[in-house]
Amino acid sequence: MSRSPFGLRQHVGGCIIAIEQPGHGGLAYFPCRYGASRQMFRGPARALKGDYLACLGGDETYGRYIARPFPGMLEEDFGLPVVNLGIANAGPDVFLSDPALLEIVNCARAVVLRMPGALNMSNRYYSVHPMRNDRFLNATGLLQGLFPNFDFTGFHHVGQMLTTLCACDADAFASLRRELQETWVLKMEMLLDRIAPPVLGFWFAAQAPRKQSAALPEPRPDLLPSLSAALVTEAMLTRISTLTKGFAYTIPSSALLERGTQGMFFAPDEAATAARHFPPAAHELAAEMLIDPLTAILSDKRTRRAR
Repeated sequence: MSRSPFGLRQHVGGCIIAIEQPGHGGLAYFPCRYGASRQMFRGPARALKGDYLACLGGDETYGRYIARPFPGMLEEDFGLPVVNLGIANAGPDVFLSDPALLEIVNCARAVVLRMPGALNMSNRYYSVHPMRNDRFLNATGLLQGLFPNFDFTGFHHVGQMLTTLCACDADAFASLRRELQETWVLKMEMLLDRIAPPVLGFWFAAQAPRKQSAALPEPRPDLLPSLSAALVTEAMLTRISTLTKGFAYTIPSSALLERGTQGMFFAPDEAATAARHFPPAAHELAAEMLIDPLTAILSDKRTRRAR
């Protein structure tokens, strides 16, 4: 299916018009709120009535610098409103701590849940901001005991801290890694247990889920999607798969990623940041990979719930 080269598309009077953000080369994201949730989401806002799909995830779902990220493409493919519930740097905590958001999710016909990484979440070793899960708040006594020579007050972002700790002491980091992986499974099970509609798990990252535990991702560490999928293994996905209706995978090729910021919209001073995000072609591939499994879910009468 061909995709429009224009910017955001909005339904007006039964027609679809394309909108580009004027000035500075950036996009209008039409930020909006849904229900009583405190989060701001990418708009334009969709009506939360009748049949709609919900897409949960982080930066890859929100689609910063992308005129139409994959949730918008799915809306065109299925002819249903698709509510983009992507939140920057989201881990499982941001969804678990927002009952109002889960109410919106639970009224959807089906849910696409892009798998978060295992970094941005509170655990026995450190805590993160409940709404900005990439923000490091403090280290517990367990982490201080594991790395006794570190002053954790200098860290502000989880990724920065974990990258430093991994390079400093691989053996100590292995203990932290195991904690993060076990906590991720538990929190993802909690999240999936609280979602009533059928969930399609979605792996959208720069590399395939690893067969075994590893330190931090090697391929394309300059890409945010590479870091956000860190530490999640095949075994971890298998453990939560019984709570989903299936899994879809999109792993953009190196050739596709080398397109860089082609087709993206950003101000000149945001070029370096934009280059760390997936290009539009990756979102197009993601939408195409989601069509068949979502079609199967939507056509299965057993997954339809009485409203």
